[in-house]
Amino acid sequence: MIYKNDRDDSLYSYLKVLYVHLPAVTLKGKIMSVAKRDLEDNRKVTTHRLMEMKQRGEKISMLTAYDYSMAALIDQAGMDVILVGDSASNVMAGNTTTLPITLDQMIYHGKSVMKATKRALVVVDLPFGTYQGNSKEALASAIRVMRETHADCIKLEGGSEIKESVERILCAGIPIMGHLGLTPQSINKFGTYTVRAREEAEAEKLIKDAHLLEEIGCFALVLEKIPAALAARVASELTIPVIGIGAGNGVDGQVLVMHDMLGINQGFSPRFLRRYANLAEDITRAVQAYIEDVKTLDFPNEKEQY
Repeated sequence: MIYKNDRDDSLYSYLKVLYVHLPAVTLKGKIMSVAKRDLEDNRKVTTHRLMEMKQRGEKISMLTAYDYSMAALIDQAGMDVILVGDSASNVMAGNTTTLPITLDQMIYHGKSVMKATKRALVVVDLPFGTYQGNSKEALASAIRVMRETHADCIKLEGGSEIKESVERILCAGIPIMGHLGLTPQSINKFGTYTVRAREEAEAEKLIKDAHLLEEIGCFALVLEKIPAALAARVASELTIPVIGIGAGNGVDGQVLVMHDMLGINQGFSPRFLRRYANLAEDITRAVQAYIEDVKTLDFPNEKEQY
């Protein structure tokens, strides 16, 4: 997103570099059209604007970020929503699940992202153990996130099981994005990351939970790794935006983990993931070139010293 004339060069340089790494199916014209659209609309994205986007049929783009530098690039590129996800536990801290990350750590990542973001709506995940089963603790956790990070809203996983926590947080005026389907904080209950809600009973519960979250006041909903037809049905029945990850294209928007779509994380290749770059290879080549230049005394040269 561009806010000052002196940012024009940095944005278009970034878009040019990104284009070089994009697969052939992505056209340069598409990138430039996105940049042009964002040049014309630099208003701050809000929960109300997401509702307007759903109403006019404009798809919502959402991507994770966990630090200042990457959040700045993602925001400048025109992202609608930035999720400070508890997936930081995996891609930033090296844990196998999202469960170990703490509230203090999520607040740290949220602060970093908020300092860089001018346009995108910023959502911060409440981590495992900070809202389940205790609505008073849930409210205290939500207030800390909003007060200390200055984020726009929070995201919680679950349906009827967390109804009391959601209601208490909403009563404090804090916007909530729901999350149903595969909920990674419950991985020990599921025992697998397989597609959820294939069976009729689980699908019906998901539909009821989706309506419940809308009725009690959630402004949006994430559906993760469920059948596309089910996700499309939920999106058509709800008035709030429904954003999918591994939930087909019949929803109101899409979200991916930044490290996955940029090809930084090479160990995760689910069916729903599209890689738009291969930064793991690019970074490795760059680091190896630096090492070689240092070892051979090629760096620094005369022009790179005082």
